[in-house]
Amino acid sequence: MGRSAEGGENSQLQSQRQRRSSVRLRVRDPFLVVCRCFSVLTGVAAIACIVVNILSAIRSFKDGSDVFDGIFRCYAVVIASLVVVTETEWGFVFKFWKVLEYWAGRGMLQIFVAVMTRAFPDDSSKNLTLFQNISCYMLLACGVVYLISGILCIGHLKRVRQQKEISRDQAVKDLEELERRREELAALLVEEP
Repeated sequence: MGRSAEGGENSQLQSQRQRRSSVRLRVRDPFLVVCRCFSVLTGVAAIACIVVNILSAIRSFKDGSDVFDGIFRCYAVVIASLVVVTETEWGFVFKFWKVLEYWAGRGMLQIFVAVMTRAFPDDSSKNLTLFQNISCYMLLACGVVYLISGILCIGHLKRVRQQKEISRDQAVKDLEELERRREELAALLVEEP
């Protein structure tokens, strides 16, 4: 009789472990993974635009030939920094610039930064011009994709899926907490004489 009770406890423990392992296995939404990768790509393009604009501003102020170009580049750096921070989806940014929560707004901002980066090309350095072209066209392409996706309401779909993922994660955490609590209570019941 002791063995059958022991066997029942073992099967019960195995079923609990299987439930825990199935709970811990988490399948990522492929759409959200693609959105995150695209967000990283956009952030990298915006950082490249920041670097190009800083280098161009330094060159403009050092030469003293065109102070307006240097000031223009400084504004481009500030706005491109806003693009990078927006891609992190930090709630603080969306609190003050609600339009950036929507993909069409983000796309227009990215296109604006790309055009600012492309304006006033510096022909004195071929490497800088090449880097400028690559970074601005990358950000321009990302901005166009964001704009078209925003018009097609893909951003809304992403927000809905993110909410589902957040609620699923919370449910998994709650379930794990309940399982832990149940095990503690079961251990207390076993300890009592």
